Amino acid sequence: MKINNIRLVAFLGTFSIIGIIVVQIYWLQNFWTTTEQQFDKNIQDALKNVAENLIIYNGHNLPNKNPVKKLSSNYYVVNIGDLIDAYILEYYLKIQFNKFNIYTDFEYAIYECTKDTMIYGNYVSLSNNKNIEKIQIFDFQKCDKFLYYFGIFFPKKKNYLAENMFIWSVFSGILLLALTFFSYSLFIIFKQKRLSQLQKEFINNMTHEFKTPISTINISADVISDEKILKNPQRLFNYVNIIKQENKRLNNQVEKVLQITKIEKQNIELNIEEIDLHNIIKNIVEKRSNNCNHKNLKFFIDLEEKKFKFFADKLHFINIIYNLLDNSIKYNFNNNLEISISTKKTSKNLILEIKDNGIGISNEFQKKIFDKFFRVPTGNIHNVKGFGLGLYYVKTICNAHKWKIILESEINKYCSFKIFLIVQ
Repeated sequence: MKINNIRLVAFLGTFSIIGIIVVQIYWLQNFWTTTEQQFDKNIQDALKNVAENLIIYNGHNLPNKNPVKKLSSNYYVVNIGDLIDAYILEYYLKIQFNKFNIYTDFEYAIYECTKDTMIYGNYVSLSNNKNIEKIQIFDFQKCDKFLYYFGIFFPKKKNYLAENMFIWSVFSGILLLALTFFSYSLFIIFKQKRLSQLQKEFINNMTHEFKTPISTINISADVISDEKILKNPQRLFNYVNIIKQENKRLNNQVEKVLQITKIEKQNIELNIEEIDLHNIIKNIVEKRSNNCNHKNLKFFIDLEEKKFKFFADKLHFINIIYNLLDNSIKYNFNNNLEISISTKKTSKNLILEIKDNGIGISNEFQKKIFDKFFRVPTGNIHNVKGFGLGLYYVKTICNAHKWKIILESEINKYCSFKIFLIVQ
């Protein structure tokens, strides 16, 4: 599937999910509001009945038609206009709440006019939790408009309403789960698409890398197959040498691929030994200077002359240095190439830095630079060869040694790789 089609599917899927979420939130809000309104109506009707029962019990009349006053979302006061017996009040409260299917905890208090204060009554648990600690949890406020009244508070109103919305919570959970799987699926699809593209580029690069030495070997084979070449031993020797060099080049390319395959299988076997770090660096620089085709290449070496013990896999460590130097040379299109190699001892590590004055790496590519098959785009310049495995190999070997490697770069100015080596 083309990337544009994948993006279209992702956009439509995301738009649909967002639409479902918006509708779900809308219905949840409406259902909550409706449930809360119904709860409030039931409470007021139940409390009105309680007031009427108390008045009938006392043999008097209610002071007004609507004795219930709501002071907050879960606190009500009921004007009786007559003396209130706490036991009779609690009895009627339980009966009326049961009648209106109100099964949530409540506590009540009765106003004592002689003391001008609310006398706490009781905490009544109507829930299934029998081990609840029955303590006063609400500071009942007085109502100056009434003389004989009681207050009632519902401490678990929100929990009670939420329990009634259980089925909606289940649907919301299913929606959230579907959204999670959808997001994860999109992540996997884009990741696989990206890996597929990288592998395609890798195959193309590998084809070009193999094509050149194969063509050279083929031409050389055609030349030495000519009987006339036998009369010129020096020319024959030159073409045989070319075949050997190109064959060695092919073998090196195959070894790189096989090496990465071995790393992928987590079969890295490190031959740890004590090595002379500075001596290795100096030898590599000397060899690279002699074999480099860059006309104006300058190396600057600044190695701290301090005694320390350094243990590593010598072969892999040398490969790391070569890979970093090759990158500095390949991605430098200036006439004057300068590469500096320095070491600096800290309390915990030895910092090995390889820095060049090349084209640098922009911020958008710096996080991807160690990914397998990734190669920094070079615009219209297509003479940079490689598989995109060099820095991936460097990072993998550093991880195997438990070394830290960081990249610092500024476009068109410099590129620096710092490896925090473990020394003793």
